[in-house]
Amino acid sequence: MPEFILQILVTVYARGYPICKIKPCNTPFILPILIPTPLFKYMLASMEGYTNSVFRTLTHLHGADLTFTEMTHVQGILRKSKDSLKRISVKDSTPVQIQILSSSVKKLDSLLSGFQESEGFRGFNLNLSCPSREVIKHGKGAAMVKRAKKTQRLVELIRDYGFPVSIKISLGLNQFEKDNKLYLNSLRGVDPDFFIIHAKHAGQSSAESEDYSIFPECVQEARGIPVIANGGINSSDKVRMLQSQGVKGVMIGRAALNNPLIFDRIKNEMGVNSLPKNVLGFDALKIEYKRLHEIHGSDNRYFVNFHRALGKKAVSCYK
Repeated sequence: MPEFILQILVTVYARGYPICKIKPCNTPFILPILIPTPLFKYMLASMEGYTNSVFRTLTHLHGADLTFTEMTHVQGILRKSKDSLKRISVKDSTPVQIQILSSSVKKLDSLLSGFQESEGFRGFNLNLSCPSREVIKHGKGAAMVKRAKKTQRLVELIRDYGFPVSIKISLGLNQFEKDNKLYLNSLRGVDPDFFIIHAKHAGQSSAESEDYSIFPECVQEARGIPVIANGGINSSDKVRMLQSQGVKGVMIGRAALNNPLIFDRIKNEMGVNSLPKNVLGFDALKIEYKRLHEIHGSDNRYFVNFHRALGKKAVSCYK
């Protein structure tokens, strides 16, 4: 029998999610040992003026499995706008997807052709949920929800360059689109690594309630592609409810601005952490943020925004 040594660590993926890791062995007659890894993911939402590299790293240190940059226009990156480049700056190994706004295959191709991966990079996220009227007027953001064929071309292009890709959608532009379930076009016709679904339509304010009842049908129509729930998630009770509906993860936004330790707290309550993580007080958290702020050389506006939001019940953002 030919001599061989198995030395490769293999991670098996189901639509971008690790199922198990195969432990290497150097004996040809011993089967690899399957080691389960967590399937359910806890993600930090992209939020304007908050989720720079400092805040992303802070939340990752306290339980966020994946983070997202602030939303950035592809055209701004191509113009080498300083603000756009800062938004997508990745300073360390914190797992992050770069959230981009685009409806142009040509412009996206130009971006990807010169893109250089960094250590923490985990792919691109296409924003199909932005409710800004200016963005929608140009056929981007929430205006893309029903344009499944165009979205699929963008997804395929990113895949052609070898990068992971996810998409974030809302429930349409308005109540009419939600009632007619136009958001299902994307779930039926687009093949990202995972979907993130914000359980509101673009016409709703942050004060209005999310509609979590849409998730069972979304999970069914997604054809096995993982669905991540987003919108108003602030407790382990909500996570359990959403988990029972078949979603494969949650994305937390405003509640993380109020308390960046929410990921550790919910994971402790859900029994995810085999040994419960120590949840810091806000004074210790401020010291940790300041240390990261100095290391990353971040703009002061993020520092100010962090302290304004910490401990507050309401934050002006749409997540």
